[in-house]
Amino acid sequence: MVNYTHKRRAFTLIELLVVIAIIALLMGILVPVLGKVREQGKDVICRNNLRQIGMAANLYAEANDMFIPRSAEWGGGIEPWFQLFMPYLSQKDIEGDYRNIEIFRCPSYPDKEQTICYVVNGWTSDGSFRGRSRLTDCGRPGSIIYLADNEDGPWRTIIKNASERDVTRCDVFRPEHLPNSDSEGVTGGRRVARARHKSGCNCLFLDWHVDWMDAEDIIEDLWIF
Repeated sequence: MVNYTHKRRAFTLIELLVVIAIIALLMGILVPVLGKVREQGKDVICRNNLRQIGMAANLYAEANDMFIPRSAEWGGGIEPWFQLFMPYLSQKDIEGDYRNIEIFRCPSYPDKEQTICYVVNGWTSDGSFRGRSRLTDCGRPGSIIYLADNEDGPWRTIIKNASERDVTRCDVFRPEHLPNSDSEGVTGGRRVARARHKSGCNCLFLDWHVDWMDAEDIIEDLWIF
């Protein structure tokens, strides 16, 4: 009889180090990729939010002699856009409270207490507030921004309730509010996000199409009508 001895072969230290190095290399490659995929997913949700808001805005305009809400100037008796559009959204509110509507929130906004993650165009050529405007008065709706990503920072107001006076700080009506501004004042500081999605932000235009724009390309001419 021939006796065969079987030896159990274990990993050597070198083999273990090689395996660990390969795993570390793969993690180094996959983690950034997964992070980009996650951010792309949030970007898609943000754009879809704006598209749904655009459809609601169009339905609101058709029901209101083609007028759309703009600035929510305090004391003007004008409800902000996000309240006026609630009846026209696919996602319904609960007892008239806008805060349960996820469409108003960009998933990439850092502070999850922010209930309104978009700022509205309240700009006029004479520099005054405009509570509402007739959509048909805009001669180039495909080139005028209506909503854009809201900037975050210590100077930006966190809107927790529609009755707050600071809801007007989600209006855009001066150059200092644009993403190229370095101002960080509560009133005159930047309001349009400089880098919410890559090096810019998502925008809803007055013909209701949605597009991403580089911060440097978001100039005054895209807001005034």
